[in-house]
Amino acid sequence: MPLLFGIDRILQQQPDWKVKRIGLLTNDAAKTSTGKSSRLALQEQGFHLVKLFSPEHGITAEGADGAKIENAKDPITGLSIISLYGEKFMPTESDLIDIDILLFDIPDAGTRFYTYLWSMTYWIEAASKFNKHVFILDRPNPLGGSLSLAEGPMLDETISSFIGRFNIPIKHQCTLGELARYFNVTLNWNAQLSVIECSGIKREAQFYDWNKAWVNPSPALQNMEAAVLYPGLCFFEATNVSVGRGTPFSFEWIGADWLNIPAISMICQHILSEDFKIENLKLPLIINGDVVETKGIRIKVIDPYHYDAVLNGLLLLKLVKDAHPNDFKWMPYPTNANPTGENHLSLLLGIPDAEKIFDLPLQPWLQQLGKLLRVDEWREMIAPYLLYS
Repeated sequence: MPLLFGIDRILQQQPDWKVKRIGLLTNDAAKTSTGKSSRLALQEQGFHLVKLFSPEHGITAEGADGAKIENAKDPITGLSIISLYGEKFMPTESDLIDIDILLFDIPDAGTRFYTYLWSMTYWIEAASKFNKHVFILDRPNPLGGSLSLAEGPMLDETISSFIGRFNIPIKHQCTLGELARYFNVTLNWNAQLSVIECSGIKREAQFYDWNKAWVNPSPALQNMEAAVLYPGLCFFEATNVSVGRGTPFSFEWIGADWLNIPAISMICQHILSEDFKIENLKLPLIINGDVVETKGIRIKVIDPYHYDAVLNGLLLLKLVKDAHPNDFKWMPYPTNANPTGENHLSLLLGIPDAEKIFDLPLQPWLQQLGKLLRVDEWREMIAPYLLYS
C-alpha cells in the first residue's frame, strides 16, 4: 500500500465540514504525497480556507532559526497569515472569531526541541479554550516510530520553554497526531480533536522507506542525514562550536578554528567507531561579516535504524569540551522565544543546570548520562495513544 499523508486522505474523504470556515496552521514544507502545497490543494478542492497561521520559520519554512516572524499575506492562496512565532504562540479569540474549524498540517523532525510540535499544542489548547473542532493532518515521523530508539532526558517542567513545553523525551518516536492525542487527554484540554491518520505506514519505517522526495522542514535540515544527527548535534548550539548553519552541511558538521582535529578524530574512532564515522572537512562560515574557512569534521551515521543520536551527540560534546579546556565555551543562543539566549543547554536537554554535569570526569558523567537517557516510562505513558503498528 502506498504511503498517504493525512492531507491526502482528507482530500479523498471530502468531509462535510469542508464548507465551514477553516483556519489552517501550515507552511510550505506541508505538501501532498505528490508534492503539491497542502493549502493550495485544499483550496482547489473547495475547502473553505479563510485564514492561515504560520509557525517558526514562517509560511515559507525558510525564516532564520529563532527569528521573529511577522504577519503577512500568502502569495499562493491570497489569504492573510497570522504569525504564531511573533508576538504570540497561541491564536487569540479575535483571531478565531470568524473560524469554525482549526486545521493543522506541518511536517515534523521527531525531536522535542523542534518547535512545530509546540505550535501544535498551542493550536489544540486554543481549540479547547474557544470551543473549536481541531483536525491534525498526520504525517509519519522521519526518524520512525520504533520506541526502542526513544531517548531522554525527559523534560523537567520547571524549565518549560518553547523548545520543551511538556514532559516527553528528546527523541519521542511518535507522530504529531499521536502526541496530539496524548496531550489532549493527559493535560485535560479535552478539545474536540480528530487525527486524520496516514495510511501505508509501518511503525518502524523511517524516511528512507517512504519513497518520497525530501522537503526541508526548516532551512538547516536539508536532508535526512541532518535530521538523524540533529537530536544530538543541536546541543552544540549552546557552545562556541559551529554546527554549519548556512552551509550545505548544517547539522552534519561541527567546527571551530581551535578544534584539534587529530585528537578528536582519534578519540571518536576509538570510542564511537560502531556508531558513526567522521571526515575532516573545512567549511566557509560567515564570522563577523567575513567568510572564513573553518576547520571541522563531517559526521556520517553508519546505521540510522540503530543510532542513538542523543547519546552520541552528548558524548561528542563532552569529548570536544574536555579536549579543549582553554578554548571551549558555553554560549547563549538568543531567539524570539528566548531573547537573552540564556540556559540554552538546559532548555535543550530539559534538565536544570545542565552545564554542571559536563564538569564531571568522564566515567561518572557516563553513569549519570545513562540514567538520564533511559525512558522506559515513556513507552508506558504513550502506549494508549499510538495509532500505527
